[in-house]
Parts: sequence; C-alpha cells; structure tokens
Amino acid sequence: MLQQELLEQARGFSDAIVALRRAIHAEPELGLHTPRTRDKVRNALAHLPLEWREGPSTTGLVATLKGRAGPGRRVLLRGDMDALPMTEETGLPFSSTIPGAMHACGHDTHTAMLAGAAELLCARADRIAGEVQFMFQPGEEGFHGARFMLEDGLIDPLPDAAFALHVMPNSPHGLVAGRAGPLLASADQFDIVVQGRGGHASMPHDALDPVPVACEIVTALQAVVTRKFPVSDPVVATVARIEAGTAHNVIADRVAMRGTLRTLSATNRARLHEALTRVATNIAAAHGLSADVAITPGFPVTVCDARAVDLGEKVVQDLTGERGFHRLDSPIMGAEDFSYVLEKVPGAMFFLGVAHEGVDWRSCCSIHSTRMMVDESVLPLGTAVLAGCAERFLAEGFA
Repeated sequence: MLQQELLEQARGFSDAIVALRRAIHAEPELGLHTPRTRDKVRNALAHLPLEWREGPSTTGLVATLKGRAGPGRRVLLRGDMDALPMTEETGLPFSSTIPGAMHACGHDTHTAMLAGAAELLCARADRIAGEVQFMFQPGEEGFHGARFMLEDGLIDPLPDAAFALHVMPNSPHGLVAGRAGPLLASADQFDIVVQGRGGHASMPHDALDPVPVACEIVTALQAVVTRKFPVSDPVVATVARIEAGTAHNVIADRVAMRGTLRTLSATNRARLHEALTRVATNIAAAHGLSADVAITPGFPVTVCDARAVDLGEKVVQDLTGERGFHRLDSPIMGAEDFSYVLEKVPGAMFFLGVAHEGVDWRSCCSIHSTRMMVDESVLPLGTAVLAGCAERFLAEGFA
C-alpha cells in the first residue's frame, strides 16, 4: 500500500529525524525569534528542492515543494519551533543547555517530524501534482506566531487544506487521535485590580478591605460558569493568581488577580468576557470599592474540518490499522495557535501518543512538565502521517 511505503521510507531515515530533534532539544529558544532552530532546519533540508520564504515579524520559515507531476491543489503542513521558560529535569543526555528554557511541549519533535515529511515528499515529487507548504513556526507558546506569519504574507496564497500534529506523552504509544469540530479552546488572559483603601488590620471598619471583595469575585465567577453557560458548550474560568498585602496586620489598598478564560465557541467567548467584567465591577461597587478589568485576547478556538479529520483517519488506518486512530469524545480545553490557520483554511490537528511502549501511559508526565519524555521511535510514524495527509489531499482532495 502507498501509505505503508511512506512509513517504511520514514523509518529508513529515522536516525536523521531523531538527530534533528535532539539538536533542537539541546538548544531551546523562546518566543517569536528562534534563529538557532531556524538554522538547524535550513541546514537539515538544504539539499532539497524547496523554495524558502521568511518574514519580518518572526524567524518563521515556509518552504514550498512544487510537485513535478503538474499543477494541482495546495496543502500546508505545520510544525512549531519554540520552547517554554522552564528548567529541564529529565536527565537526558541531550537535555537543554540553555538555563531556564526547555522543549516541554514537544515542539522539537514537531519540527523534526515536519522536516522528515519534507524529505519524504521531496523524494516523491515526480508523482506529486500541486504544492506542499512546510510551515516552520516559532512563537506558539502564547506569542501568536501563526498569526504573525499569516500577516507577513508567508502563506499567500492560502492553501486548500492544512494539517498539523501534536505529540501527547501521556497517550498510548503510536495512537493518533482527533475529532471534527472544536478540538481545543480559545484562551484569553484576564487581569482584575480591586481598589480599596488600606488600614490597620485591627480596624477594618475604618478601611475598605479589597481582599474579601476579591474572594467574593472568585466565588461568583464560578457560579457564573455553572449557572450561565450550558454544559454542552462549556467554558472554564480560572483565577490562577491573587496578590495583595505586605504584612499580617495591614489591610491592603488593592488586590491584583490574574487568570484564564477558555471557551469552545466565539459566542460564549464574548459572553464570558462580558460576564467577567459585569461581575467584578458590580461586586466591587456593592462594597464601595472599584474593580478594573483587562482582558488580553489569546488564541481562538481550534476547529477541525470534518472532511480533514476523515482524511487523516484514513491515512492513519492505512499506516497502522483500524485501531490506530481514535475519535475523541470531547474537546480539550488547552489552546493552540494553529487555530489562526484553521480559521482561514479547512484542515485538522491530530494528537500523536508518544508514551513508551508497554508503560502505563496514564502515569506519564504530560506536556509542560519539566520531566516530560518522548519515545522517539514513534517519530517516523508522525512523519508518515503528515506526509500521507499531504499526498492524499493533493491526489484526492476531500473525497
């Protein structure tokens, strides 16, 4: 079978995929500018017939393969490149050499698998009609890298479909998962400052204590979530940080609160923003205090096209059998900036289980853990999945 051939070819250069992953892992970079990672990618793929584009806002790259079988559809494959501001505790021989930075979300593997897919597809260019865009993107960890690359015109003209993979270290070895519709949530940050009037802790009646008001806002916000939004279209509102006061016997002047808002629809996203502002300001006003609310928009909802999910499922089943693909029953409330691409282009993101074979995957450290581990033997499968999605779409579209 064609897909099996892809997997065998990917396994044939697994050493190169793993080597690139380890080189990137050892030198993690943060944010929109990842020049060392960019250069590693360019060097690894310098021998391939790719056209490269870069933009002014990031060190992101788009490499284009033009099939030699003639014109046709255009498909995009994406891998992210940036790391997290964390100190690695894996003990791996290729652990991070950069203090306070670590590839704890698997972006090193995403980049390596995408580079592998470029190798696979370039080797098969004679049978490809159309174009493949390989999007190597920095700034996924809250920096809106995909949006900047779109605004810089690096993905112009837009592709007809787009696909991405994300590793999951606490998911069964080699299992690919996905779902049609909302896959991941929107993610917005909020900051609330409750302004009171400080004083001596023994005489609260002479002050305007913002601490109990802040506590009331936290409690009321949870009631809003459960009483104003249906469980069929869930939202999450988490107050993750509260800061106030300087001493045990002093009433603070103000309380600063910070948290996250997660939704699975644009409608609930707008409603939750309005509800947070209303609750915070009115509770503060009821106690004679004021509350300033600032909401910083993050990533939109990641919505997968049903046709793209069907295509990915067929590719995976051709590679690994019918049990190789799992349909998720519900979305995950994490967020992804591949959502910016999927707002403009029909496509899908899939999760790839990279727990070591035979271990209890439920007990494995998750992404964003300082001890996150990856079974590198799964990476050729991810490479073949990406390449297979591109090749099938170029040949058949959303048939």
